[in-house]
This record gives sequence, C-alpha cells and structure tokens, in this order.
Amino acid sequence: MPRLHDVLALQRLTDDVFRSPAMPTLLKHTFGGQLVGQALAAALRTAPRSLVPHSLHGYFLQPGLPRRPTELHVERLHDGRSFATRHVTTRQDERQVFSLSVSFQRTEPGPDAQETMPSVPDPDDVDAFSPPPPVLARLLREEWPDWELRMVPRRRTADGTPQARGQYWMRHREPLADVPALHICGLAYLSDLTLLGTAALPHPSPPVMAASLDHCLWLLRPFRVDEWLLYDQISPSSGNGRGLAQGRFFDRTGRLVAMVAQEGLLRWPPR
Repeated sequence: MPRLHDVLALQRLTDDVFRSPAMPTLLKHTFGGQLVGQALAAALRTAPRSLVPHSLHGYFLQPGLPRRPTELHVERLHDGRSFATRHVTTRQDERQVFSLSVSFQRTEPGPDAQETMPSVPDPDDVDAFSPPPPVLARLLREEWPDWELRMVPRRRTADGTPQARGQYWMRHREPLADVPALHICGLAYLSDLTLLGTAALPHPSPPVMAASLDHCLWLLRPFRVDEWLLYDQISPSSGNGRGLAQGRFFDRTGRLVAMVAQEGLLRWPPR
C-alpha cells in the first residue's frame, strides 16, 4: 500500500496544477484522508513559506476512483500580509471529486488557553488497550501498515449501550523528516481514519453504507505525526441518514494540537 511520502509526492504540471498517479489500495473508493492530504499539499506548494495553514474546509463531491490519476487545481483567492487563502479542486477526468479551501496565517504571539486532555492510559501501557474491531484491524494491517493505532477501551452508558465516543493513540511507525508540511499533511491524511465510525457506535448494527460528506480541520499548535497523538472522538448527533463526528488531537504532553469535524452519510437497511 502507498507510503505517506508517495501519497504526498505531487507532480507539478503548471504553477497551480498538480498531478497524482493512481495509488494501490484495497478500498473500493479513494480514502478520504488521501484526498484531504493531497489537496492540502497542493495548496501548501502555492502559498508563501512565511505562512502556515491554520484551517481547512472540504467537501467530498463524488467518490474518488483509486485506479485513476487525479489532477489538483489551485486557485489563489487571497494573499495578504497576515493571511492567505487557497481553493483546491481535485478532478479525475471531467469529474470533480473533492473541493478544499485552506487558510494560511503568519505565526504571531498571543494568549494561550486550551481544554484539558481526557484521562486515558499512556500509549506504552499496551495491556490497557483493546484490540480494534476485526474489520478495522484488517484494514490497518493491509491498507495502512505504516500507521500504528492503540484503541482505548470503549465506554458504555448505564443501559449498556456503547457511547458515541472513540479514543485512539496514533502515530506513524517510522521517523519522518523534520519538515513541518509533511507532518501537517500527514495529520490531514490521518484525521479521516476512524472518525465517522464514532457516529455508528450507539446503534445496534453497523451501517451498510458510510461515506464522508465534508471535513474540517483546525491546526492549533505544532506537532509531529511520528510521535504519539491521542485522537479523542465524539458524535453529538446522528439522524436523517447522516452522522456528525468531532475529534481532538492531543500530543503526549497534553497539548491540544488540532481539532476536526466531519459529517458523513450513514445508511442502515430499511426496517
């Protein structure tokens, strides 16, 4: 399966157009995190180096076809002294499959405050973790072998129903270069993994169809994806064939480094 470097190694066709070849995968459709990570990588290559991305908002327009190459078209919406904005459209042939807007900011000092990291076992306390569900375990082994995941045991409500909450320690198994853009795009890639499934946890049977509809990511503080990050996920609502999930990334010291929100399509068999 593709390595992170390969996923993000875009070929530049013009100043604002990039190409990615087809990537080997076991998935029927292109992994959403791949679309997010690649679009962010394209935006980064057109932005001033003095600015860093702080927020991105994307829409999954059509299923990506993993055996087709993609083209990424960047539109430079704004360039200012403190902020810049890019819009990226990912295309396969004549199909638009993904759309991403990215805002960049010049780093500046200011007051600092954050939520406290939830109490969970340390990632080195391997006996404290649950094995992932069989389907997820197989995908991690075969589709994402470069990523390590440790699942905090799931909690239940008073009546025994699983809470709509998932908690995972995650990291890239091999050390990565000290290149901030690589870690930022790596987190964008990683942030789509396991998130939507949180919305299905309270229901007695898994959905027969699940697909990401949109994806938002806020980058709050520096981090590395080759070091342990806690992905704390909740789903405040599911209904009308959709599920809403939110996530927070904390580093091992308790710093809140990123936040995520996603709505997805969830369909169950008709009763």
